Amino acid sequence: MNKLKKFALIALTAVVALGTAACGSTSNSSSNSSSKETKNITIGVCPGPYGDMVKKAIAPALEKKGYKVSTKEFSDYVQPNKALANKEIDANLFQHAAYLQKFSKDNNLDLSAVISVPTAGMGIFSNTIKSLDKLPDGAKVAIPNDPSNLARALILLKNQGFIGIKANIDETKATQNDVTENKKNLKLTPIEAAQEPRSLDSVDIALITGNYAISAGMDFSKALAVEKLAENYKNVVAVRTEDLNKELGKDLKEAVESAEFKNAIEDANGEFKSFDKPEWYINKYGNK
Repeated sequence: MNKLKKFALIALTAVVALGTAACGSTSNSSSNSSSKETKNITIGVCPGPYGDMVKKAIAPALEKKGYKVSTKEFSDYVQPNKALANKEIDANLFQHAAYLQKFSKDNNLDLSAVISVPTAGMGIFSNTIKSLDKLPDGAKVAIPNDPSNLARALILLKNQGFIGIKANIDETKATQNDVTENKKNLKLTPIEAAQEPRSLDSVDIALITGNYAISAGMDFSKALAVEKLAENYKNVVAVRTEDLNKELGKDLKEAVESAEFKNAIEDANGEFKSFDKPEWYINKYGNK
């Protein structure tokens, strides 16, 4: 009988142990399943306001969909697209549609715009003059050296009455060779866009894209002029084309169209309130 009782006790212990192991296995399985439901994505940005736009305006809506959103900052306009194409990041927000199209074509990258977002325009800044009326003959003018932003700068200078551009060309692709008139003999000096804020002590004026101006703490109320953005110069969320119509592309688009996004953009104390709104946004909410 003692042997029988001992055997029964051992058997009962084994059953309890198996039950405990089974419960532990179920818990781990549930935990693993739960972790798989969290979709980790990284969005590439450049210095300036668009990292904040991801965190404050886009991430909240994505997090409701089960995403964990992080950003990766790049110091120039080249690496974010290469990193996206190489699958080092999942999306980016730093460039306008014209730049994305040209860069993708020139570098044979298969990238696409998901949706445009409110965007800060290019400004003309100076440390030495208070008005463009005071711009001297032969003034040294810093402009971005990447083709699409260089064209923007030329258009802005044209609109301010300083230069002429060849007729019957696509001005969004204009280069210095397309300048037909230079009324003040301006010395146009292309430099890397990220370096322009630092160039202000060595030039008379600099035409600086919004993100780098804001990143450098420049006050747009003190800009000598600010461009009115054409639609193809408004920044876009970009993904690999293979993801455009998949869950990621659809979720990013819905996040930008969400109430959370609008609330962040319209925040009266926020940094985005004065940005140029894209057409879809104006059509949906009006141009406040």
